[in-house]
Amino acid sequence: MQLRLRDFRNYARMDAEFAPGFHLLVGDNAQGKTNVLEAIYLLATLRSFRGAASQQIVRHGQKGYFVGTKVQGHGANEIKMYWSSRERQLSLNGQPVKRLSEYLGTLRTVVFCTEDLQIIKGTGRNRRRFMDLLLSQTYPAYLPMLQRYARALRSRNALLKRPIQDAAALQGFTAEMIKAGNEIIRLRRELAPKFSPIAADAYRRIAQGAEEFALAYEASVQGDFELALAQARDRERAARMTLVGPHRDDLRLLINDRAAAEFGSEGQKRTAAVALKMAQAEYLTNIHGFAPVLLIDDVMGELDVHRRSGLIPLLERTHRAQGQVFMTATEESWPEELGRNLTRWEVRAGSLKKSGV
Repeated sequence: MQLRLRDFRNYARMDAEFAPGFHLLVGDNAQGKTNVLEAIYLLATLRSFRGAASQQIVRHGQKGYFVGTKVQGHGANEIKMYWSSRERQLSLNGQPVKRLSEYLGTLRTVVFCTEDLQIIKGTGRNRRRFMDLLLSQTYPAYLPMLQRYARALRSRNALLKRPIQDAAALQGFTAEMIKAGNEIIRLRRELAPKFSPIAADAYRRIAQGAEEFALAYEASVQGDFELALAQARDRERAARMTLVGPHRDDLRLLINDRAAAEFGSEGQKRTAAVALKMAQAEYLTNIHGFAPVLLIDDVMGELDVHRRSGLIPLLERTHRAQGQVFMTATEESWPEELGRNLTRWEVRAGSLKKSGV
């Protein structure tokens, strides 16, 4: 992978080439290690894993940022992205990207970061986002469908808030929601039984069999979506919002048959978060035939030595499959049990320099 950054976070200019294998980015805090991972993730998903808005990514005092890469997957691809308050450009192999479904999947990544803990501890929105990312990485048409549902939902909610409602418009947005929503529910329902055993196995490896982990899809609609909306009509008018649909779904996460968020220890919750990401990487590898790029942002320091060792086989498999792993660490936190078969990069004040290991 070749990576080019211009006015991205604290990088005025960066050009680097990363061979297949393991790359360790070492430096003190606030030097720019995570920014490199964020740039790769942004190219893959068109969003920041930190939840940052585009204007927050622009280097201080500049008008816009540029990120570019050349990647090898099933063939070579060149991606260029430019953002400013006045102009937005995204091109693939020299051609402007017109449809997300034609772009998503060009680069696939799985990021491990401290924010992953919110999948376990946070609201259902975090778990829905995890399911949606996984599905958009396996079905290119999923994200556009999800966006259609979200637009119809926003419009329907706006109508429900009005004192006098336009019945025809409400019916139109309801029909659009039902059409997209039924597909979303179907795909989420099909995903859970395929993904759950992989996540359980990943947890077992990290925890070395100390606990059992399981997950199950909780749909807010148990039967027919159209009927559920009709039955909720009076309650929706009183609440002035849409009360049923995929936007209310959740993913139930269990450790030893008890809710992970309520009964899990902090160590167990961290293990569950890492296990979900390991399972995501393995699921994508199984479907697409090659490993996604792994982005590991100082997560190892949060796991004890025993649990950390459970993650290492995934990294080794990715390495053997000629995949890429990027890990950030300070000198104090990098896990020496990873061995020395890696490329080390020194990161200091927005500059990246390869060094001997």
